[in-house]
Amino acid sequence: MKELFQKLKIKPKNMELYETAFSHSSYANEHKKKKDYERLEFLGDAVLDLVVGEYLYHQNTEDEGKLTKIRASYVCENALFVYASDLGLQKYIRVGHGEENHGGKYKKAIVADIFEALTGAIYLDLGFATARKFLLSTIVPYIKDEKICFFLDYKSALQEAVQTKSKSLEYQVIQEEGPSHNKTFTVEVEVDGIVLGTGTGSSKKEAEQEAAKSALSKNPNFI
Repeated sequence: MKELFQKLKIKPKNMELYETAFSHSSYANEHKKKKDYERLEFLGDAVLDLVVGEYLYHQNTEDEGKLTKIRASYVCENALFVYASDLGLQKYIRVGHGEENHGGKYKKAIVADIFEALTGAIYLDLGFATARKFLLSTIVPYIKDEKICFFLDYKSALQEAVQTKSKSLEYQVIQEEGPSHNKTFTVEVEVDGIVLGTGTGSSKKEAEQEAAKSALSKNPNFI
């Protein structure tokens, strides 16, 4: 990881934190280790939300609702995957043999989680100021590049379209596959009881977004 720390311009103190940050649960189970990245991911997620939220607060005069949507676009799974990939984090991810055989080191959900786990590790090891500097130096260039769009809130767009016609809208999980650490969800979206879109994702939220996107693209005139 030496080259990664050089790239990030940080000097780690507790290497165990970073080793944990890059250890998927499949690797931890296979090697009988007590820790995987999930707790660090949880912490990193909170730090990420705060840092990006603070930056946007000072850079925008938008109201709370608009700021929330803007922040979502830069902390969503697609965005985290791009940040992690551009930093080359896949190189350091440790997964079990079974997960590796299924391309686990390159799965969007895992790669995105690793970015948050790394953030959590930096925060615990070197403090908030260093974690903040890492996040801003990584993310702000994407925010300033207006050509980049990581996320469109298809659910909100579909909700607004449905409300204009007083139609009912409901999402249903129709399939759930895979182990607890690597599930895949399939969701259908119904408008007035009619299925108009289906989506698949590594979380229910992602699957719902994909279902809404499907409904909007396949049924442009249903509203």
